[in-house]
Amino acid sequence: MHHEPVMINEVLTLIEAHPHTKILDGTLGLGGYSLAILEHFPESSVLGIDRDPQAISIALDRLKSYSERFSALHSNFSDLQSCKNYDAYIFDLGVSNMQLTIPERGFSFQNDGPLDMRMNPSGDSMTAAELLQNSDADTLTRIFRDYGEERFARQIAQAIKHSRTPITTTGQLVDVIRSSLPQPVQRKMGTHPARRVFQALRIYINDEAGELERLLNLLPSLSAHALIIFAAYHSLEDRLIKHTFRQWQADGKGKILTRHPLTPSEEEMSANYKARSAKLRAFCINTD
Repeated sequence: MHHEPVMINEVLTLIEAHPHTKILDGTLGLGGYSLAILEHFPESSVLGIDRDPQAISIALDRLKSYSERFSALHSNFSDLQSCKNYDAYIFDLGVSNMQLTIPERGFSFQNDGPLDMRMNPSGDSMTAAELLQNSDADTLTRIFRDYGEERFARQIAQAIKHSRTPITTTGQLVDVIRSSLPQPVQRKMGTHPARRVFQALRIYINDEAGELERLLNLLPSLSAHALIIFAAYHSLEDRLIKHTFRQWQADGKGKILTRHPLTPSEEEMSANYKARSAKLRAFCINTD
């Protein structure tokens, strides 16, 4: 399973300019960032955090040759109260390549599978299929607008509720979305017509916005001196990170290291499709 960490050279450059003995990879995924850090900084140790047990299993196997310097913890990244005094905290937000490429996980609008979308399938949150079945059109409209910034949220929500059969697979949901939008509208979108709805459902099902807010509230208390790096993939996340960093700086908690977000090169975007919308921001906490 191929995994290409986004803007890894930029991340390594930021880490190199700061103390980096202890590093926390808060969104372990398949271990792309952790592997690069362990290879590049032989004096560093890494703790990887992920709420997806399947991702942890794959990453542990992939990084088994670094077992003396790498460990992993099954946890939400907003639940890091015990992870104090790390030199750097790194977070690559959004869905992982593994989740997208396994149809059974239900994240992809390009592969048919059960409409699940839970990052922790063993958790007690509802599946995306259950959300569609149990929510009225007004609730779905709000979810699609708030978390997907979908212009056609209401007509898509109404089409879902008017479906003659329960929507239980990703393919069924894509078909309903396509049928609710005129062809000229779909052609003008420039992206897959289901992308924003799938994004919104994933964010809502996994409480990604709440997780990020709780994490940002927690981070300044974890270390008096720490590098904080975020890679975000949509404007909702990036705006929250940008405004939080500005508030931290205004409150004297440290310094913004990226006046403007770093973005991938044309070469990286050509080689790694996921990178096309990434924005990287960094902050140095200094609360002494």
